Amino acid sequence: MIPKSSRAVSTALTPEAIAASIASAETAASEPVARYALGLGDDALVLAHRLGEWIANAPELEEDVALGNIGLDLLGHARSFLTYAGSAWGRSEDDLAYFRGESDYRNRQLFEQPSGDFAHTIARQLFASAYFDALYRALQRSTDPTLAAIAAKATKEVDYHLDHSVQWLLRLGLGTAESHRRMQRGVDAMWPFVGELFSPEPEADAGGALEGVAVDPESLRAAFDELVPRLITDAGLAVPTIPFAWGGGREGRHTEALGPMLAEMQVLARAHPGVTW
Repeated sequence: MIPKSSRAVSTALTPEAIAASIASAETAASEPVARYALGLGDDALVLAHRLGEWIANAPELEEDVALGNIGLDLLGHARSFLTYAGSAWGRSEDDLAYFRGESDYRNRQLFEQPSGDFAHTIARQLFASAYFDALYRALQRSTDPTLAAIAAKATKEVDYHLDHSVQWLLRLGLGTAESHRRMQRGVDAMWPFVGELFSPEPEADAGGALEGVAVDPESLRAAFDELVPRLITDAGLAVPTIPFAWGGGREGRHTEALGPMLAEMQVLARAHPGVTW
C-alpha cells in the first residue's frame, strides 16, 4: 500500500527485487543489521510523509511538484530499507510502515517535526539533506552489499535535495525582512534536533555485528559542521546556539508530533488490512 513510484526506486533496486534476491540467495538481514536498516527506513519514511503534506499547499505550483518528487525519492529509500529490514522477521514493507505503533518507530526526531511555516520545512530539509548526503556517501562503503547498493542510488538523489534546500535558504534568508525573519525562526526551531543525528546507533555494541556494515554517526559530524553553518551564514542568518534536545528516537522516544502523523498515515491500511489497489 505504500505508493510505488518508478521515479523513487530504480528497476534494479526495487523492494521487489531486493525481496527476490533475498529469497534466491538466502541473504536475509541478520537481527542487528535489520534493526539498523529499520532506523534508516523510518527516517526516510517519516520525512517523506511530512513533505507530502505540502502537495497542493506549497507557496507556488512548481514547489508542489519539487517537494512531491523529493518525498517520492525518500519514499523509495524507505521502501528499500524496510524491505531489507523485514527480511529478518518475515514482514513486508507495508507491515512495518502501517502496523507498528509510535514507540516502535525508530526515526530520529528531526524528521518527525511538523512542517509548520514553509521556512521551517526548508530548515528541516536542509539539515536532513546534509546529514543524508554524508551518511549515504559513507554507507556506500558498507560490507553489506544491499545497504551499499541502496546508498549508492540514494546519494544521487540526495544531491538534488540538498541543492534545492540551499537555494531556498538563500532566497529566503537574503530576501525581504519578513522572509529573513521567518527563515531564521525556522532554523532556530529545527536546530535542537540536529545533535541527535550524530548519536550512536543502539545496535553498535551488539558484539561487533555492525562493524564494517553500519556508519558511525559521529564520523559524519565534521562534514556537517563544515557545511551547514557556512550555508546559514551565507544566507545572512545566525547559526543558532540553542542547546540540543535529548533525542532518543532510535530507542522509540519521540516528540508529540509523531503520534498524530502516524494516525493519519496509517488510517486507511488499518481500516482495510490486506486490501490492494
